[in-house]
Amino acid sequence: MRPKEIVKQWVDVFNTADADALAEFYTSNATNHQVANEPFTGKEAIRTMFRNEFAQANMVCIIENIFEDGNWAILEWKAPDGLRGCGFFEFENEKIKFQRGYWDKLSFLRIHKLPFPTE
Repeated sequence: MRPKEIVKQWVDVFNTADADALAEFYTSNATNHQVANEPFTGKEAIRTMFRNEFAQANMVCIIENIFEDGNWAILEWKAPDGLRGCGFFEFENEKIKFQRGYWDKLSFLRIHKLPFPTE
């Protein structure tokens, strides 16, 4: 299956907020690095990250564009609340090996009425 098609399936599962099903898209040693957060490495760490994120906020991903280049797919997305972002997915044997996401964390926290980090 092509990376573009896998990303479409990933979005469908993401929108169900099923962290267990979402984790199955990743290799056992995958890395998910949302640039606003620390990276998570390993399928179980990614599963836990999604569980925590879904418990905090109701998130919906609407596909704007998906581009494909070899074993990479790029997802441009928006949320119903106006948040926008972009994700880069590297695949190995039809599983996500590496994912990097870009989105505005402060806007996300504000929209979902979550506390801002303090340093």
